[in-house]
Amino acid sequence: MDDHDTNLMGTVHGGVLMKLVDSLAGVVSARHSEGASVTAAIDEMVFRVPVRVGDVLHLHAQVNWTGLTSMEVGVRATADRWDRSVPPVHVASAYVVLVAVDDDGRPRAVPPIVPETDEDRRRHAEAGIRRAHRLARRAAITASRTVA
Repeated sequence: MDDHDTNLMGTVHGGVLMKLVDSLAGVVSARHSEGASVTAAIDEMVFRVPVRVGDVLHLHAQVNWTGLTSMEVGVRATADRWDRSVPPVHVASAYVVLVAVDDDGRPRAVPPIVPETDEDRRRHAEAGIRRAHRLARRAAITASRTVA
């Protein structure tokens, strides 16, 4: 990290962390779909505690849900504090929606996921809830714009 990555509090800018999250979600979605994907939405990005300069950041991600052409990737960020021997601190979580695209940038089909564990089934169900809310919010906003 350099001075451009930190804020006036001496901690890492949230946007720097968001870029890392988005990059990892892109890698995970590309591996799952065996090709390129683009970010369509970030349903949620929660910053729990600051990342300090010098901390060792760890990002973990998995595909939680798949549709015909889209995927939700959950990302969890933890930090090892550079100056203390304590367990890793959960610093942020995000849910990124990506769409698989072909060489012309058009959406393409993605393989489905099959949740295998109770944790996988929980993540899959919660991703479905987030998707339903995202679509309902989009429809409500569109409808509000057509009312004169």
